[in-house]
Amino acid sequence: MAEKLRFQVVKEAFKRKPVEVAVPTERPSEYFGKYVFNKQKMYKYLPAKVYAKMCDVIDNGAPFDRSIADAVAEGIKTWAMEHGVTHYTHWFQPLTEGTAEKHDGFVEHDWKGGMVEEFEGKLLVQQEPDASSFPNGGIRSTFEARGYSAWDPTSPVFIIGDTLMIPTIFISYTGEALDYKVPLKKALYAVDKAATAVAQLFNPDVKRVKCNLGWEQEYFLVDEDLYAARPDLVMTGRTLMGHDSAKNQQMDDHYFGSIPARVENYMRDIEIQALELGIPCKTRHNEVAPNQFELAPIFEETNLAVDHNMLMMSIMKRVARKHGFRCLLHEKPFKGVNGSGKHNNWSLATDTGILLHAPGKTPMENLRFVTFIVETLKGVYDHNGLLKASIMSATNAHRLGAHEAPPAIISSFLGKMVTDLIEHVETADDDMLSVAGKTAFQLHLPSLPELLIDNTDRNRTSPFAFTGNRFEFRAVGSEANCASAMLTLNTAVAEALTNFRKRVDELIEKGEAKETAILKVVREDIKYIKPIIFNGNGYGEEWKEEAKRRGLDCETSAPIVFDNYLTESSVKMFESMNVMTKFELQARNEIKWETYTKKIQIESRIFGDLCLNHIIPVVTKYQSMLIDNVSKVMSIFDKKKATEISKTNLVIIERISEHESFIIENVEKMIEARKAANRIDSEREKAIAYHDTVAPLIEEIRYHVDKLETIVDDEAWPLPKYRELLFIR
Repeated sequence: MAEKLRFQVVKEAFKRKPVEVAVPTERPSEYFGKYVFNKQKMYKYLPAKVYAKMCDVIDNGAPFDRSIADAVAEGIKTWAMEHGVTHYTHWFQPLTEGTAEKHDGFVEHDWKGGMVEEFEGKLLVQQEPDASSFPNGGIRSTFEARGYSAWDPTSPVFIIGDTLMIPTIFISYTGEALDYKVPLKKALYAVDKAATAVAQLFNPDVKRVKCNLGWEQEYFLVDEDLYAARPDLVMTGRTLMGHDSAKNQQMDDHYFGSIPARVENYMRDIEIQALELGIPCKTRHNEVAPNQFELAPIFEETNLAVDHNMLMMSIMKRVARKHGFRCLLHEKPFKGVNGSGKHNNWSLATDTGILLHAPGKTPMENLRFVTFIVETLKGVYDHNGLLKASIMSATNAHRLGAHEAPPAIISSFLGKMVTDLIEHVETADDDMLSVAGKTAFQLHLPSLPELLIDNTDRNRTSPFAFTGNRFEFRAVGSEANCASAMLTLNTAVAEALTNFRKRVDELIEKGEAKETAILKVVREDIKYIKPIIFNGNGYGEEWKEEAKRRGLDCETSAPIVFDNYLTESSVKMFESMNVMTKFELQARNEIKWETYTKKIQIESRIFGDLCLNHIIPVVTKYQSMLIDNVSKVMSIFDKKKATEISKTNLVIIERISEHESFIIENVEKMIEARKAANRIDSEREKAIAYHDTVAPLIEEIRYHVDKLETIVDDEAWPLPKYRELLFIR
């Protein structure tokens, strides 16, 4: 029965036709933001004074005036009901890596036996989700349920189906952040304040510094029916067993290849929906591994970009089912092929220009560029272990360090030109500060244009690479909330810039000229940050040894990496920048350890079930068939002849017995290791036990299951194989 099901599922998967997508007749620019209450809608639906106040909040960070809440709510309700909206929800980002929402209708009594559609300002601004039912790390007990969600006016409300979605923060009754948005917004405020103070040393007219983020979302698609036939994919998001396909990515033919019709229709569908929701999708292409793809938007302000990424992941999963796919955002759904990341392109920009852009027109502009590069790296160097903790998880740990992702060591690639510039600043005369911009490269083919070569190459092995006018934080995982990495990075940079401005001011107070003071402090920091700069191959074993000598954090155990949140320097940084308290950090670490444990626990449970209830029965049945064949041969031929005829089957029977015995024995060992870990009270020690004793057994047992897949009759194997999962079009 199992084999018939598998082959039937595969056959149907190959027969699927592309789902037609209704393409809007308007240009994308005409339907962009159709379902977003953006400034254009505000101008139409809000009174002039209310519109002006909302623009001040969004553009200048002014406090939201609750006196205008009713007018804003009325305008939003009018617009939403014109689109058939009947419900509203506060949409927030709890510490689950996902989003949360509770829908309420525009329904109130009219006290005449009927009802009216009503949506007051108080409902827009604030609600009370249950704060004890979400991960909180002990901040709230079960009987202490009250929490608050509060509207974030800087991220516009939008419509999904018949529901008005209101982006909000989520805090406990006692004020601690229970989400990603609160500390992210605090970190963005901190870097704005610190970077503005430093930028004003070079240009007193600078009023604000905005942090921009451009994320690149990688993902896999698998046929929905094949997905349903893989319990490990359903339960964990990755395949816990499966032998390499004869062909995977070794031919390098999938990357940037022609997009299959089914996939292209899927991409078109999610792009249209994304554009209607104001997400500026720009890029789509095949990624390196089979059935792996990428989409990326134009960069946006970081808070909005994070909201858009969370929304985009939801759209991708929902639309995939319409097209007969399942969208996999796990960082490593398939062993032996590339995993998925979410590169975070990070930059700082003032109201007058980009701070990380070079070259400038004057030596002082170039000194400004060097200053922000160096101080960014100082923040990264001071907190390299913490930055690794911000992107570490049970799922991303499978990807980091493999030959398609940055290693689990934070370093920064700058490229030769920028590295030479920094070394030049460190040693040259004060009036010799210059940097090359894009240079011409002639191909000597008359019909082709001259190429402009950037002032830095790309290094795909670097976790934090400078790529021209931004840093690319490549280590972020595919299914992660970008806010985790971004709030940590921005807080670290804010601390470094605050310290820089303080030291410069101290020198100026002692009589140094401003330019001289800046140069002195920059030179001190250039010497200090050298260990974090690495322009070589991050995949090489020699780099691990070199990184240790440089004093960089080389730990790979996720539960221990999380300790970086609670070091003295980390707590001091978060508290001094007013981003998170020690209590909040402790709570978040409890959640991280608990989440790690649960993910490995779920993997172990489903893996054991698959081994004992799916694989072993099939293997035993096949082995019995071989034994029966040998027995019959023995009954017909003499012993010598029968042994010769059955030699191959005897070898296979023996191999099966060896693998089978190992699996049964070690599944039991894995169960006992899990039981022992579960008895540990400390969440940290429990997570470490799962990492050290349970997770390795999954990999050891998997080796034997995968070997059996190559031995057992193909028609008998119960689970869709890699060659089927990865090559469905």
